[in-house]
Formats: sequence, C-alpha cells, structure tokens
Amino acid sequence: MTSSPLKKIRLELARTKEFPEGNPRCGYEFTAPLTANGHLDVTAYKDHKAGCRVHRFWEGEESEHGELLHLGRDRWVFSYAPGPDDDEPAFKFEKHTFVAGEYVSITEHDGVTRPFRIVSVH
Repeated sequence: MTSSPLKKIRLELARTKEFPEGNPRCGYEFTAPLTANGHLDVTAYKDHKAGCRVHRFWEGEESEHGELLHLGRDRWVFSYAPGPDDDEPAFKFEKHTFVAGEYVSITEHDGVTRPFRIVSVH
C-alpha cells in the first residue's frame, strides 16, 4: 500500500510592522502533496485535489475554510468560495521547499502580502 503524498503544513505570521515578534495566532494550516524534497507536487495534486484543503485562522476574526488551487503553471491560491474574488495568491509557492523554519508570502484579502513561517510539516 502506498502512502498518500498529502502533508499538513502549518504557517504562522512572521515578523511584520504590526507584529514585530510575529503572531502564532494568525496563519494557515493547509494540506498539499509534497515531493520527497519538500516541493509542491503538481502531478500528485491532480490525483489528490479534493484533499487539498486550507484553514485560515486569524486572531479576532472568524476562521475560514477552503481549498488550495493550482491555477496554471506557477499559480497557487487559497480559495474560500467559487470565483476569484476571495482568492489569496501564494507568492512563488512552486519554488519553495516546505520544511519547518522556511518562509513563504501570501497576499491576503486586504491586498497586503505578508510573510509566514513554516512551523510544521506532517
């Protein structure tokens, strides 16, 4: 039996002007297929798309639940409803290695791109 390539990845807000120490109560948990070296696996995504989910948690706001979408060669977004109006683009997700301690950037609903630290991959 082959194990699923899906991994649960937790991102927490890294240092920003508003949060100089970052904020572990603001971030994302999402499920995505990763290659053996920690990159997003586009081929496996096609077979496991239904399992690629996202949970956005933000202190003082309602949690949001949606999906990780691959919208072409190098475009990944978190989406919470049909259509692009609420999509949160992930900056160069296809180039990142998803391992604890690395950083990624996400453009959120308010149009601001914020840094997030990868705190765990299970």
